[in-house]
Amino acid sequence: MGEPQEPGDSLGEGALGAAAVTGPCLAGNRLNIDVYTDGCQQFFKLLGLRREEVVQVEFLRLNCNEDLITSTLSHIPLLKALKSLVLKGGHARDTAGSCQRGLLTFLPQEFGHLRSLAHLDLSFNSFSVLPSCITELASLTSLLVCHNSLWGLPEDFGRLTKLTFFSAMKNQIKSLPQSIGELAALQTLDLSENVLDTIPEEIGNLHNCTELDLSGNGLTGIPSSLGNLQSLQRLHLHSNLLVTVPASLAHLPDLSRLDLQNNRLRVIPPEIQSSPFVHLRGNPLGEPEVPLQPDDSSSEELRTLFLAAGEDRFTVTPEGCKVSLTCGVQFCFPRGAVTSAVTICFQKCSPDPQWVKLKHHDILLSQVLELQPHGIEFQEEVQIWMPYASTQSLHEREVIIRTFSGQKWSDLRSKVEWKGKMRLVCCCVPHFSWFLVVSRLVVNECSVPKEGTLLFSTVDPNIKVTFPHGVTEEPRRVMLQVLPVSKEELMEITGDSDTVASPLLSLSQNSTVDFLQPIKIQLPLPPGVTGLTLDRSRIHLLHGDWNAQNWNDITDQVVLEFTHLYALFETSHFSWYWLWYTTKAYISGIAKEVYKRLRMYQVNFIALQRKKDPEQVLLQCVPKHKVDPVLRKLHDRYRGPEPSDMVEMFEGEQFFAAFERGIDIDADRPDCIDGRISFSFYSHLKNVKEVYVTSEVDRKNKAVKGQVSFYRGAVPENIPEEAAKKRKGPNSHWLATLPIKLPKLKSQGNELPAAKNGFSLPPLNLGSAETGYLTQSNLLGIAGRIGAEWQTIGLNLGFSYQQIQEIRCNNREDLRAQILDLLFSWAQQNRRTPDCIDRLVGAMKESGRQDVADEIEAIIALGRQKYRESIQRVGLDQESSAEDSAIAMV
Repeated sequence: MGEPQEPGDSLGEGALGAAAVTGPCLAGNRLNIDVYTDGCQQFFKLLGLRREEVVQVEFLRLNCNEDLITSTLSHIPLLKALKSLVLKGGHARDTAGSCQRGLLTFLPQEFGHLRSLAHLDLSFNSFSVLPSCITELASLTSLLVCHNSLWGLPEDFGRLTKLTFFSAMKNQIKSLPQSIGELAALQTLDLSENVLDTIPEEIGNLHNCTELDLSGNGLTGIPSSLGNLQSLQRLHLHSNLLVTVPASLAHLPDLSRLDLQNNRLRVIPPEIQSSPFVHLRGNPLGEPEVPLQPDDSSSEELRTLFLAAGEDRFTVTPEGCKVSLTCGVQFCFPRGAVTSAVTICFQKCSPDPQWVKLKHHDILLSQVLELQPHGIEFQEEVQIWMPYASTQSLHEREVIIRTFSGQKWSDLRSKVEWKGKMRLVCCCVPHFSWFLVVSRLVVNECSVPKEGTLLFSTVDPNIKVTFPHGVTEEPRRVMLQVLPVSKEELMEITGDSDTVASPLLSLSQNSTVDFLQPIKIQLPLPPGVTGLTLDRSRIHLLHGDWNAQNWNDITDQVVLEFTHLYALFETSHFSWYWLWYTTKAYISGIAKEVYKRLRMYQVNFIALQRKKDPEQVLLQCVPKHKVDPVLRKLHDRYRGPEPSDMVEMFEGEQFFAAFERGIDIDADRPDCIDGRISFSFYSHLKNVKEVYVTSEVDRKNKAVKGQVSFYRGAVPENIPEEAAKKRKGPNSHWLATLPIKLPKLKSQGNELPAAKNGFSLPPLNLGSAETGYLTQSNLLGIAGRIGAEWQTIGLNLGFSYQQIQEIRCNNREDLRAQILDLLFSWAQQNRRTPDCIDRLVGAMKESGRQDVADEIEAIIALGRQKYRESIQRVGLDQESSAEDSAIAMV
């Protein structure tokens, strides 16, 4: 093997040197070489000289402060019998005497094949994300990742069902996945000295846990479910921000130590305070509460408005107020924000890619929030808090609010806060328009004066940009963004384990003029490459245009300098820069393809039919890693074929679904054009729609076997013939096809209520032209979607139990007649009630039929839209303006 020979050759050692290391290192089934200064080199020698013995090793320890550690990783999966693996840093010290962290930032995916591995120690390294291969280690019982830079744990962390000991102390973990509660065998859990501010209720499922350490975090409260940990003996909660603790902790039968020192506890439940095992030193017990913001005490006096479902406006007066919407959005209007009473209108809009333009690597986390009147100027800045989709897997990024002025989108200075159990992003705005939440690459920026300055990345501090004296005549603003690219990602895309690359660097400025002097850029060398092992013929410095569509190899156009860990070069203009280390000759085309793939998501399509109502079809585009959890949630109510094959899509990419082979859509929807439903893919939004389908084929005697196909792009006027036929190839519009089957109709369900029951369908319209009508035809369609749950719906509509029994008696053994009788008798009684449609929608939601509620709201919204268009056509719209044009875009 070439690589194991390389370390020995570089030292010039012969057989004698090899013999010297084999004795003290390899002892039976143990290989402890972390105490040697050249342990990785010795590992390669042993693997070459005594391979059969090495691959049988069960206990291995390596020093992760060695430069060759990343090269060694690819050989460790050869040790199939491995039971204990220690890959720790901390073996070297800096000038101040502190332990230096190891060089590990990733593990090869092949580590997941170590089926016998029970103990894994990765402490004192540089991991920011827990390698995905770890959750594949089915035999793992002990896992240590202390003293790293982890931001969180993967969603599927609960797969480690045999784990009994887990320590992640001294990291940067902000939140825990709900699957933490699935670690049924866990006995010791140490999450001390992180940045946790909340704990999921699911932690109460760790019934075998004997020691739990949550000290040194930012917790203000703990879940009451901790009272379920009947095996708990020691609970460490000191050095947090706790203001209350549940009394149930005092009743844990085996608890021998409860450490609550150095918190903000002013009152303690009596049963806890009297327990001998409780430690309370450093708490302000009995002291009066001091306001956290005494200078802003006036904000406490602001009245609070809680809007109910269906309300879409509120009034703000000069006295100010706080407002909470049912969707989770919150506002704070300070005193004097307005000089007179103003009515604020709001609505949530689906993001349209034609209007909502995302930048590369942006991820949309919310729908669009529209606030009117547009452009209204406030005398004091108004605060907005917006909820957003979970971003536990989005590390080295930041969450911001983005606003649309009517011409362009701009980012607002934002911060993430917790309000209760909800995570919100907050910003201050001087006026109202459209707002949404986006996750973007972290932006580091500075002002460059004539004297020069230094800018570095907070994502990777090894990336620095130095501006010399005289680089500019006028101060200008410079922005820096970094996109880390792991060795695993690169290998998965290129299929080449020898190709590695540095993080991508993007530099931009607010000036169109190049700098007067060259600026110096420092990039870290790609993983596993050092100045000592560097082969200059394999180094390529790539420069990309602003859209990263073209990558040019500029290695020969700049002077590249190398240190032990870094590459340095000078440039006078900004764009994308990328450092590659590969044997490939033509790297520009490969880089373009890799960059494109880094922006894409692997997804599957789902088409399921409701078990109680096969005509109701759920269509969804789901990222690959979320498919199984989504199917588990839908299993009880839906059935259908397996998900489609995996395809790749961009964030915000448009696609549409077309029903084929005798099946069509049974509704008039705003997002439906000639039986084709339009979608936009957003990785952290649900991308789901429920539709009702029908068929012109007579279903009295046979079922209809149709299908739904998904096509890339916006809905065309007609699906091109070549797109329908050519269902493979890179240029095909077609993405996937899934079968849909409508069963044979039952005769009883097809017939209208018998005349002998004395029931007829009265003509009626619910609602008004302005708010939208619900017609007799619409009610018939709704009745066809309802099943045995009609009695629950009736109770939520206000019927008494006796009235429902009377309907059952009048329409014995005829479910459809019972449903029609209920709906039409209620509609006849409430047709003149202004909020009758809202009551119908609310009853459907309370009865668990969110799908029917959504269908009613879609019908009403379509009616309002058509009414408004008709008014505009005849010129009766008194409020038409440029703003309306912008609204129509949404």
